[in-house]
Amino acid sequence: MSSAKALVDQTIRGNKVVVFSKTYCPYCTKAKRALQKYIDQSKMTVIELENRSDGDSVQDYLKELTGGRSVPRVFIGGEFIGGGDDTEAMARNGKLEIMLRDVGVLA
Repeated sequence: MSSAKALVDQTIRGNKVVVFSKTYCPYCTKAKRALQKYIDQSKMTVIELENRSDGDSVQDYLKELTGGRSVPRVFIGGEFIGGGDDTEAMARNGKLEIMLRDVGVLA
């Protein structure tokens, strides 16, 4: 678990926008699309968990960190903002744009 913890902590700390995802998950697609309304995919770090041998351990640690094991788990500026529905709702109410601007990925 410690390598999964290190991966998650370093990824969140080292990147302004992070999505822990699975490629086939419709809620993950929803979150990534909401983010892509504002920023290019190159400005977000997406970790596709089904492509990793430690994906289950990463999800276990995300549960410890955020209270939920499901994906997506979206972080902006180190802060957990929620999953697909949460990210989409923030895009609709303007909070997502503000957060992205505050962390410096939007001009």
